[in-house]
Amino acid sequence: MGLKLRIIINPSSGRETSLSDLDNILLHLSSYGNLERSDICYTAGQFDAMNFAMNTNASDYDAVVAMGGDGTVNEVVTGLMKGGVDLPLAIYTAGTVNDFATINHLPHVPADFARMLARPSYVRTDCGKVNDRYFLNVVAGGLMTDVAYKVSSDFKTAIGPAAYWITAMKDLPTINKAVPLTIKANGNTYNEEAIMFMIGNTKSVGGFRNLMSRADITDGLLDVLVLRKMDPVDVVPLLGSLVIGEHINNEHVLYFQTESLTLESGESIVLDIDGEEGPSLPATITCIKEAINLIVPAKEEPL
Repeated sequence: MGLKLRIIINPSSGRETSLSDLDNILLHLSSYGNLERSDICYTAGQFDAMNFAMNTNASDYDAVVAMGGDGTVNEVVTGLMKGGVDLPLAIYTAGTVNDFATINHLPHVPADFARMLARPSYVRTDCGKVNDRYFLNVVAGGLMTDVAYKVSSDFKTAIGPAAYWITAMKDLPTINKAVPLTIKANGNTYNEEAIMFMIGNTKSVGGFRNLMSRADITDGLLDVLVLRKMDPVDVVPLLGSLVIGEHINNEHVLYFQTESLTLESGESIVLDIDGEEGPSLPATITCIKEAINLIVPAKEEPL
């Protein structure tokens, strides 16, 4: 028998190529004789993907497929977690920035993705939770972390990833502006003047492939990175450290791992959750170990 798939797709993702990619994926699966049923759910607004995932009847399907950017994937993960739907999840990289899919080498070509679905392997991956919301990749706050939801969908569709950098440049004049941040984790309390902070589940954030250099999606830990207040002249050396992966040893960086933490501030700080606007501080953030059954490409058999 063939696969029974619940496909949740954002049709405006990937410069609006996601629909043709989906047609190609289904065509390949049909040609392999590996498709019995494909129920396609098209998102039209916020929380559509979450509701589709949350209301999935696990007994009707073999897997859920999320097609879209990081925000769409986040909603699908949130829906699965809130609905207690423990079906395998496949992620197709149809958005402008897909940190989680990129760092985990998930296929972004229809033929390869169909092959993965037809011959899957599985990894139980961690999932983060911030207050009552979930994330697969990162929670962030401070300088430039609101770029993802400041950029309009039309702008992202028109010029791709460059839209993020063009918008981010507007924040550079405030590089020395910091906010008071209190972090409690591992029995320690950190009082920092932070220009940016991130709590990640994977190594890649915002296209920087090794930003959370010690992260592992299966270790039950979150990686915490804080950029401390610095003079503008210190930015270039820090960027150099980022390029060669030595930034966690920089004096302007606080980096550690933890199962859970709390964040507080005397100022109003809105969190970014996987590229979507989240709640304001204070927040409690935890790691849920092995929460998602992720479909990944099967290892090639040696010749």
